[in-house]
Amino acid sequence: MKLENIHIVLARPEESRNIGAACRAMANNGIKHLRIVGKREDFDDERVRILAIHAVDLWDNCEFFSSITEAVKDCSIAFGTTRRKGKKRRDTYYFPEEAAEKADSLTSSDAKIAVVFGNERTGLTDDEVNECTGAVTIPSCPDFASLNLSHAVQIICYHMFRQNEKSSKGFSGSGFSPVSLSRIESGVKSITDDLQKIGFFKITGRDDQERFWKDILSRAALSEGELKYLEKIFSKASGLSSKQKPDD
Repeated sequence: MKLENIHIVLARPEESRNIGAACRAMANNGIKHLRIVGKREDFDDERVRILAIHAVDLWDNCEFFSSITEAVKDCSIAFGTTRRKGKKRRDTYYFPEEAAEKADSLTSSDAKIAVVFGNERTGLTDDEVNECTGAVTIPSCPDFASLNLSHAVQIICYHMFRQNEKSSKGFSGSGFSPVSLSRIESGVKSITDDLQKIGFFKITGRDDQERFWKDILSRAALSEGELKYLEKIFSKASGLSSKQKPDD
């Protein structure tokens, strides 16, 4: 894991000053890539710069996207930050230090990693959490659990920085770059297409299956060869099923 391959994604931020403060928090920890789900013209440039101070270059080089999916599609892992749990949210939550260790253990030094932060008032919605491949929660006092956006960015970036410091003393990654999330999406489509051909969705809905396979495959950090092999298995199973004659 390299700090230059970590991308901080702010989804629908409201306060321009929070963006500037987030830039400074990132720079404190050597993380330089900022992505925003939104439009540059929606934010007050002067207010961003006042809080960013000497980290204003992160704002100048910020990339803007229409959705979280678009913002993280070239990454191998995308953690969504949230303090809420629910039936429509993920089953597994990492603490910041665990997320940093997980990212480091699953990726080579060339793999891109995204950490997504939600709107200051509402956080990430259920759908936005599910656009990510994992969830990170920052423990805090239940009487006042909500963190300022830039403070949350600071905590996550610090743990990524510390993990990188540990790794630099002895490489702990997998030695290869896992496929990107956009490649995972195409692999999931191929697998669920084959499952649908053999009638699997008579019992289980396709949306649930796609989410299941996306979660599993992203956590597995597959190489391109491994994903292709998995696709071939389902393709062959689908072909064999179509050749079988129905019972008389």
